[in-house]
Amino acid sequence: MTEVSSLKVSGDENDYIDEKKVQQDTVNHIADDVEIEPILSMVISPNGEKIIVDMAHADEALQFAREAEGIVVTPEEDRKLCWKIDMCMFPLMCLIYAVQFMDKIATGSAAVMGLRTDLKMKGNQYSWVGSAFYFGYLFMNLGPVQLIFQKTKYMSKVLAVFIMIWGIILTCHAAPSVNYASFIALRVLLGCAESVVTPCFTIITAQYWKTSEQFTRISIWFGMNGLGSIILNSMAYGIYIHKDSYHIEAWRLLFVVTGVITIFLGFLIFLWIPDDPSNARFLSRHEKLMVVQRIRSNQQGFGNREIKKYQIVEALKDVRTWLYFAFTVSSNIPNGGISNFISILFNTDFGYSTKDTLLMGIPTGAVEIVGCPLFGILAVYAARKKIPFWQNRLTWAIFAAVLALIASCMLGFAHKSKGARLGGAYLWYISPVSFICVLSNISANSSGYTKKWTVSSINLVAYAAANLAGPQTFIAKQAPDYQGAKIAMVVCYACMIVILSILLFINIRENKRRDKIQAERGGPENLQNLEFADCTDFENPNFRYTL
Repeated sequence: MTEVSSLKVSGDENDYIDEKKVQQDTVNHIADDVEIEPILSMVISPNGEKIIVDMAHADEALQFAREAEGIVVTPEEDRKLCWKIDMCMFPLMCLIYAVQFMDKIATGSAAVMGLRTDLKMKGNQYSWVGSAFYFGYLFMNLGPVQLIFQKTKYMSKVLAVFIMIWGIILTCHAAPSVNYASFIALRVLLGCAESVVTPCFTIITAQYWKTSEQFTRISIWFGMNGLGSIILNSMAYGIYIHKDSYHIEAWRLLFVVTGVITIFLGFLIFLWIPDDPSNARFLSRHEKLMVVQRIRSNQQGFGNREIKKYQIVEALKDVRTWLYFAFTVSSNIPNGGISNFISILFNTDFGYSTKDTLLMGIPTGAVEIVGCPLFGILAVYAARKKIPFWQNRLTWAIFAAVLALIASCMLGFAHKSKGARLGGAYLWYISPVSFICVLSNISANSSGYTKKWTVSSINLVAYAAANLAGPQTFIAKQAPDYQGAKIAMVVCYACMIVILSILLFINIRENKRRDKIQAERGGPENLQNLEFADCTDFENPNFRYTL
């Protein structure tokens, strides 16, 4: 089928195209290929371009949207439905995100439990253990993830298969024949398997929750990294203190237990999480229609399986895409280093024993599991009360970046105070709030399903590349304090603050420009179901960027 979901027509008189001819030719072409009659309309984009909207290539929510047009969702019904979705979707999503973080930091705990010694690692070889994971993550987000998940209509089922595969790979980390080379290979494969979780969760969040609700939800499921840290460190401690009672090394058993938990959760995802709201078994037909009504304000729908090249090009031209990219590089170079080296810092820089090191890792999870959701809740409260400046989620991202900068300075420069350095190490775990904000911005502000996947993929390429580079800032000859890595963290967080400020300024300015244009045109575009036409944020005149 020919791609004609929206056709840009220049307003220049020399490039003028007869709109009726365009519409009629399109109708005739589509009529040969499809049985349903396409619905064509035209809107004027915020940039003054004429956009021919073809509902035959619209969002998959359109069928429900037409059926739901007469439904009025009261505030009480909306709250009950939102609560039901939270209760049915969130527990599993949170557990999966906790487990995926357990997988990432398991190498840090294993390192102080004997991994480096048993695999005969020397020099900077352990740094490559952390980086190897992100080679796989990087490869998958260069294209395969978007191609697989946008084209399939069974997103959650495919996600579940990937989760079970990564669980199997994780258990293989414990094989007796594993040496350094094979361990590195397993880390690359694990990165391939785990690369699908964050983009899929971002899409799922956009399908069920309003833009005003998304930051809080992402804060909660992303904050479960803290739960994963608590579980992993507690489990590692329990395994380590009984290490003499096992037939295999304690660090190998740690990977087996974590892998089995992952496989089990993969089965649960396969059985329970729906591919989109239209086939959610926990929602009645009426509730599914209510979901469509409540997400109209997002100016987005469930998704579209057709990969539209013009939306990929638009994503590449959008300055926000590259601000997200620059931000993610700045925020995740420190993340890649700390995730893999925090246990080693506790052991070498702070001087804790192996047993105490595993215990000292537990508060890091407590800070994250409390801090990240708390920031999301405070942001919602500030938005409801319309508190100036603080009602913008990007403001909270900037505030979290400032706290991360302070934490990095404490960790890096408080040489005479072990307590201050320890406080900095724990305060650092507030830093993911900024990254959560960017994920919610991509979910809310990248409209058009292909564009959303493209922007998300580019952002996660940056995430992988930065986390790949992060462990390399921890240079073996700078042990035990790794001062160079700590200085790199300070520089990165200073850059983050600048990038987030620019992003906030651009969105505020663009929203004001669109409001002015809309006022000049006499009000919003009233094309029926425009929200579900799979238009991009550049095309939809009713779209406003979430701050």
